[in-house]
Amino acid sequence: MRSLLGARSIAGQVFAVQAVLVALLIAAATTVLVLQARNDSHQEAINRSTAVAQTFATAPGTAAAMSAHDPTAVLQPRAELARKRAHLDFVVVANTKGVRYTHPLPRFIGKELIADFRPPLRGKVVTETVEGPLGREVQATVPVITASGKVVGVVCAGMTAQDVSGLVTQQLPLVFGTAVGALALATGGTALVGRRLQRQTRGLGPAQMTRMYEHHDAVLHSVREGVLIVDGQGRLVLVNDEAGRLLDLPPDAEGRHVTELGLDPRTAELLASGRVATDEVHLAGDRLLAVNQRPTDWGGGLPGSVATLRDTTELRALSGKAEVAEKRLRLLYDSGTKIGTSLDIVGTAEELTRFAVPWFADFATVDLVDPVLRGDDPAGSAMRRTAASGIRADHPLWRMGKLITYVGAAPQSFVFGAGRPVLEADLRAFAGWQEQDPAQASRVVKYGIHSMITVPLRARDVTLGIATFWRSEKPEPFDEEDMALIEELVARAAVAIDNARRYTREHAMAVTLQRSLLPQGLPEQDALDVAHRYLPAQAGVGGDWFDVIALPGARVALVVGDVVGHGLHAAATMGRLRTAVHNFSALDLPPDELLSHLDELVTRFDQDQAAAETDAPGITGATCLYAVYDPVSGRCTLARAGHPGPALVHPDATVTFPDVPLAPPLGLGGEPIETAELDLPEGSRLALYTDGLVEDRGRDFDTGLGLLRTVLAGHPDHGPEETCRAVFEAMASPHPSDDIALLVARTRLFAPDAVAEWDMPSDPAAVARIRTEAAERLAAWGLEEVAFSTELILSELITNAIRYGSGPIRVRLLRDRSLICEVSDSSSTSPHLRRAATTDEGGRGLFLVAQFAQRWGTRYTPNGKIIWAEQPLTTPAPHPHDHEGDGLLDQWDDTPI
Repeated sequence: MRSLLGARSIAGQVFAVQAVLVALLIAAATTVLVLQARNDSHQEAINRSTAVAQTFATAPGTAAAMSAHDPTAVLQPRAELARKRAHLDFVVVANTKGVRYTHPLPRFIGKELIADFRPPLRGKVVTETVEGPLGREVQATVPVITASGKVVGVVCAGMTAQDVSGLVTQQLPLVFGTAVGALALATGGTALVGRRLQRQTRGLGPAQMTRMYEHHDAVLHSVREGVLIVDGQGRLVLVNDEAGRLLDLPPDAEGRHVTELGLDPRTAELLASGRVATDEVHLAGDRLLAVNQRPTDWGGGLPGSVATLRDTTELRALSGKAEVAEKRLRLLYDSGTKIGTSLDIVGTAEELTRFAVPWFADFATVDLVDPVLRGDDPAGSAMRRTAASGIRADHPLWRMGKLITYVGAAPQSFVFGAGRPVLEADLRAFAGWQEQDPAQASRVVKYGIHSMITVPLRARDVTLGIATFWRSEKPEPFDEEDMALIEELVARAAVAIDNARRYTREHAMAVTLQRSLLPQGLPEQDALDVAHRYLPAQAGVGGDWFDVIALPGARVALVVGDVVGHGLHAAATMGRLRTAVHNFSALDLPPDELLSHLDELVTRFDQDQAAAETDAPGITGATCLYAVYDPVSGRCTLARAGHPGPALVHPDATVTFPDVPLAPPLGLGGEPIETAELDLPEGSRLALYTDGLVEDRGRDFDTGLGLLRTVLAGHPDHGPEETCRAVFEAMASPHPSDDIALLVARTRLFAPDAVAEWDMPSDPAAVARIRTEAAERLAAWGLEEVAFSTELILSELITNAIRYGSGPIRVRLLRDRSLICEVSDSSSTSPHLRRAATTDEGGRGLFLVAQFAQRWGTRYTPNGKIIWAEQPLTTPAPHPHDHEGDGLLDQWDDTPI
């Protein structure tokens, strides 16, 4: 039903409604007929039962049989014969007590009659529907009366309800056939009506018809454009209010021929011809009308044409100004895409001059206050010629780079001081501007430059400089409209220049801060030959950093890191991380432990920053690679947190990228940091870098690694400095989008004769032997001047290891830039200085070590600890008699932790 009523066209909806109504009417009529037939069948069954019962009750012999010896034997055959002839389901005879004498089913004979037999005993006839032995029964009960008028019994005759319904069912085919025929006839008639209606409504729906009426009404009364419809014979079919007003048509214009309406002959001829017209201008009184006309039979419609009229009188008057305004708006829009495309001060000034030439001026110059070019706030009145463009290169205007201070009478001086533009329409008639440089002004006028506009470059209430525009080839001088346009253009450019100035200042500050935080020099050490490169990003310095840290035992730590973000915050954060790495390395932590502590520190930094509710970006996501190289064993231990792995150049120029376990970036935590150990032959080159080196706008990470491999393998004989230069020349962009840090280290190994080692038993008596052998080795090295202090240091360190440590104990001397004494044991306890009382017998040994050694300390190993001390070789070691020993040593003692 809903789908029928949802038909889109009016004809479809009418057809659907009529079909539904006809179906409902036929259904109702069929239902009434069925009910009527059912009622008639029931009544017919009652009448037939009553007639049969009365006939049987009054039949000769029925009353006499009631008083016979065996009434059933006499009445049963008669009752069955009567039932069959009357086409009933039962004829039952019963006595006055309701006991049956007959029944179609003999088993029910002798049982009580199911009927209201008492009224018949009084001579009445009863018709009813009961639940009998045969089911639901429609029956009539009549009395059996003798000749004397006495009631001797009753006769009950009837049919089952099923048989009564069967009578109705026999009539249903006829009823339904009639209904179907009526429905088909009605549907056909409805379809014919709907088809005719569809042709007349063109298949439109109610909403479309309503919309068409609304459009028609709008066209007639609301549209501010004239509309006329003319039929094929030239008669006016429809005219809206605006067309009547524009053409001054009479009220009865519709239906008349267009030539009878008093129109301009040319306009009347166009409307009558029906030809196609596009924006033809026709005169209608004092109006100029733009007329468009198209035929109406394009879609099979009636022949004719429709014309639209538009009053262009005021439009033509404004068209000239509109074209000029449109051109200027387009130029201002274009300036937004061509001026200020970069954060470069000079580049932005050049974009302004190039944009203004030649559409606005023949020559254009920009002078900026000199500090502005360095990113500083403008100070003073001295300006430098920053940009100049012109239609020719032989102009007499001041050249690029000239420092200019405009005198008081010059228009540029007034513009800079007052902050307002100045227009000089005729330079030949004004003498003030010539006072700046009369000879140069004369050359300008002779060159043909005749008109000038000077505009201040002012942004955020600060004057940054001036822009001057000149005309020579264009004959018309500048006017006030030109000055208004160029003032807006220069204002936009001034904002871009000021943005570039602020960026330049911040970039310079960030670069200065970052370079001050990066290593100013590399530590003196003999384990590695190291070279480095750093290039800040074009868009702002970031947090890339590197470091080389000398460690005890002639070892060296190499560090490369990258902080998320750019700018001052990233540079300051880099300084904090670099300081933290120095502090952790001073504890001589393994690479994995150092990065774990650094990870916790970054997390704490971010938590403190979040608690302070600052807007600064977080540090989480920073990366770091930390490597420790031991020149004695040639082993390098590395760990990294989110950072690219190193590149290793073997002595045979083979380049590999060692597999160093990758941990999450700093601050993320959750994963253990693991180390990798590499045995590096002497002369190997280890390259550590940040991702800015291998990744760029046009190069992905894998491509960058392949290029790095090629560059490193292509220069097998290069040292670290030449390697850095070659890598940067091949891979670094002149204006990178990200910072680049590169650290290249070439390995060295200690000569075997520069290392002396002894295994020490846990016996104090062996100390003298080790001291003697150490003195012999020092003599072989030519270091007799430090032999005495070395013996003292070794004695104290070995004695501490024997007393407080556990075996095995090992002693090692390293000859490097300093003399390094190391004593290792398997204990994790570490001695420290304490104040010794005057009555204490010991406690002064480590104080003595601290006096003779340049520095000393403890570092832990997987199997215990190493206590070490370094003595300088360039300065003679102090002799005991140079100290006020006894009085000072009595105050200190060393005890284990």
